[in-house]
Formats: sequence, structure tokens, C-alpha cells
Amino acid sequence: MKLYFAPMEGITGLVCRNAYEACFSGTIDKYFAPFITATTTKEMSTKELRDILPEKNEGIPLVPQILANQPESFIRTAQRITSLGYREINLNLGCPSRTVVTKKKGAGFLEFPHKLDAFLQEICEWTEKEDVKFSVKTRLGMQDEDEFWELLEIYNRHPLHELIVHLRTQDDYYVKPVRETMFPEIIEKSKHSLCYNGDLFDEKRIKKFADAYPQQDRVMIGRGLLMHPGMCVGEVQHDWNKEAMISGQSDVDAFGVARDNLWNFHDAVYEGYRNYIQGEKNVLFKMKELWAYMKVNFDEDETVVKKSLKQIRKSQSCADYEMAVRQLRSM
Repeated sequence: MKLYFAPMEGITGLVCRNAYEACFSGTIDKYFAPFITATTTKEMSTKELRDILPEKNEGIPLVPQILANQPESFIRTAQRITSLGYREINLNLGCPSRTVVTKKKGAGFLEFPHKLDAFLQEICEWTEKEDVKFSVKTRLGMQDEDEFWELLEIYNRHPLHELIVHLRTQDDYYVKPVRETMFPEIIEKSKHSLCYNGDLFDEKRIKKFADAYPQQDRVMIGRGLLMHPGMCVGEVQHDWNKEAMISGQSDVDAFGVARDNLWNFHDAVYEGYRNYIQGEKNVLFKMKELWAYMKVNFDEDETVVKKSLKQIRKSQSCADYEMAVRQLRSM
């Protein structure tokens, strides 16, 4: 099964991607970059451009993503991206953020199916002419999951390279359960290669999904790869569980492999940010974002763990942060 790393704004940029690939080379089939906002008046920002520069992403199978609702702005931005050598571009129709949705972008564009249809028509004419693969990442709709069936008819009319479906509406945000019961009918009705996205946090969920949909050959995971670095879908199991199954390791040994994966990834990200970002507070802000996911690997009811995680959140210098991390690491 192919594994795609989901785009997460502010988190899965080039530092995270390079760290993950350095630690777990070859386990990710595609990394999707956080969206670039397309405009007709301004060039890509220095930050957006730097994130996808090929020389900053060597050896990484990266797919840039664009946020747009006007064909002209999409094509203008896509031209800049393809000039860097990229031959696949993804359209973001899934971002549920209110600041994005109110501009009728991301999931907000799904509320206007006729405009979306015309938009896709123009984009696909351009991508086919330029021989660029064009994929879409979508939600089910704005409020009601039944909105998706009209959207799917639209997607089926256009030559998409791939359709990535997050099984929630915009209103669901990331809080309500994914609407997985819809997926069999989506498989039946879609004319495109499908990629499933939504709440595949760990090996148990991935294994359950793979057993339920043996015909599915690709999934996209975001938060789960940050919660459990090293998660590998090649064998539909987590790295440390795979090692335990192969070698007969005890649960304790397998747990140790999980911790090694976690700390190796942590160290690579931390070093990457210290080399990439100026100012300790900016580095710490990024690391604290990452700990919002990695903390699931520790028992927060334990006094020492609770204290260490609090110290990480409160740290104002790299020295304070490193001391708190050492406490966790010694457990």
C-alpha cells in the first residue's frame, strides 16, 4: 500500500519532510507540501518558494499544493511551480479553516459546484496541454455528506490523476468522526484512482482499513505520522510492531523500537529547525507544535511525564527545552 504524507500548514514543511525522510527513508511514496495561496497580482512569497525549492527537498517525492478558486491565479502559480521541475500539482479543496472558507477557497469552494466544474475544466485543459499531473484533495462538502455525490459527478467528468478524499464535511472540521460508511459507495462510483484520508492514526486502524478495503492501494496520513514517527504501511503495520513480529521481540523490546523512532525523528526535526530558523523562541514554537502530537506516546497521568511536558510547553530557551526533553528521555 502506498503511503502519502498529508500537508499540514505550519508543520509539515521542508524541515519536517527532510527529517522524516532522513530517519525513515523510502517509507513515504509522496509528501504533499502545505498549500501555496494563488493570486493573480503577487508572486509566490519567499517562504512558499523556499519550502518547495528542489535543492531543499533532494530525494523527497514532493507534490506542491495550490489553494485557489480562480483558474487564472491557479495557472499563474502552477507555471511558477512547474518551472522548478515539478510535474504533479494538487488542488486543495479540503482546508476547513474559517479564514480560508470565507474566501470561498479550500472546502469553501465546494459550496459552489457549478463554479468548481468550470474551474476544473479550465485547469484540466491547461494541465493536459502542459503534460502536468493534476490531483484533487477534497472533503465531502460543507454541511451535508450527501453534497458529495454531485461533487463526485463533477470530478468524474475531468481527467484527474488522483482523487484524495477526506471523509468529513467542512462543518465536521477535525473533531467529528470520519464518515467511513460512505467509502464503499465512493469506490464504486468514482472513475479515478482514490486515496483515503482521515483518522488513520496507528497500526491498528491502518490494518483494519486494509482488511476492509483490500482493493485500496493508497492512503494519506498526517497526524498519525507525527504521533507515531516511523509508521510504515508497506506491511500495513507500525515499524516497531513489524520488528516484534519478525524477530519475536517482547512487547517491551518493541516499545523500545518505537521510542527510538520517536527520538530519532525529534532530534532530526530539532536540529533542522535550529539550522533553518533564526531565534530560539521561533524554534521552540515549532517544537511545541510537534509535541502536541508526540505527547500521545507518554502517560500524561504520570507525575514526572506531566511535569516534563509542562516544562516543554513553558520553556523560553533551548536550554530549558533540552532539560525537559532529557527528563522525558530518561524514562
